[in-house]
Amino acid sequence: MVSLLGQGLQITFPLAFLASLLSFVLGVLLGVASAAQLGRPPDLLLSGLSQLGLALPEFWLGILLILVFSVRGQLLPAGGFPGWTGERAWAYLLLPALTLALPRVAYFARLTRAVLADVLLLDFVRTARAKGLGERGVLLRHALRNALIPLVAGLGLTFGRLLAGALVVEQVFSLPGLGRYAVEAAFGRDIPLLLGLAVVAAAAVAGVSTVAEILYGFLDPRVRAA
Repeated sequence: MVSLLGQGLQITFPLAFLASLLSFVLGVLLGVASAAQLGRPPDLLLSGLSQLGLALPEFWLGILLILVFSVRGQLLPAGGFPGWTGERAWAYLLLPALTLALPRVAYFARLTRAVLADVLLLDFVRTARAKGLGERGVLLRHALRNALIPLVAGLGLTFGRLLAGALVVEQVFSLPGLGRYAVEAAFGRDIPLLLGLAVVAAAAVAGVSTVAEILYGFLDPRVRAA
């Protein structure tokens, strides 16, 4: 069981990390772009796309990406994993990571837009504008820095959902990760393996949440003072 968990960790954790990075960076960028055009057509378009992204089922999205980038485009591998000794190891994780990340991109885009919409109404933003700072500087140098705290909290919560989504995505892309082992253990009624997987997943989520709490201290001076 320990060897299976070790093999699965080598796939699932890099996959979840890559998906977290993609979802956070892309989601924040789209959210900032939407907040910069509040109430205008670009904002409405991005908000509509974000709502659509939240509704996309991961298994369907994975199959669609395989058809576009592997079957027709032949740009990325359709599935499997050759091991970390291969030259294109990360290429085998890119489509699964995108499949996991895209619904979370929509989540972070909506969260970023909502937080920035509130922050832009605060007094220090009015003061920055009164001093002659441009909208881009107000948005990036002042508003976004104060909006990062709830975004980091959302990143900690999203990691657990990424591990849950790996159950489906690893089946679609034939990845030998924890999600695939969990499905096989459930069908095979391998209770010890299921318990081991649950403990590993819980420890991973707790670890990411702890890192998020530590980041609060760097982002919020009030936490450091406390």
